[in-house]
Amino acid sequence: MRDATIKAGLAYFAVVFAAGFVLGVVREAWLIRHLERRSAELAEMPVMLVVIFLAARWAVHRFAVPALAAPRLQVGLLALVLMVTVEFSVVLWLRGLPLAQYLHARDPVAFAVYLSMLAVFALMPLIVGRRGHRSPGGTHG
Repeated sequence: MRDATIKAGLAYFAVVFAAGFVLGVVREAWLIRHLERRSAELAEMPVMLVVIFLAARWAVHRFAVPALAAPRLQVGLLALVLMVTVEFSVVLWLRGLPLAQYLHARDPVAFAVYLSMLAVFALMPLIVGRRGHRSPGGTHG
């Protein structure tokens, strides 16, 4: 893995994690008082999708990651590993929950969407790399 790929993966993770942390605080402190937990969690997802898109685009351009599948997927997979590691260690520790209790307490619909968002998070550096890609004939592909 190239230095630029590692830096982009770290930066991408950091931006998305920070935004998710802030949104999580807002959700827990305010939003769940006005909506049921499922609705509050699902309301976060469109915002996080925008954050993921913007962070991926910024990271791959800022660190000049080549618009090739392998390095872009490496950025996303590194960020995903970091996200899951932090989510299932630090966050669970802060909440004082064992993993089994955390998973059991999750709403199945919101958790399914969360898992889908993790997949999108991992793939977004590749997706933004394809945007505006020129085919050999000079047209956009």
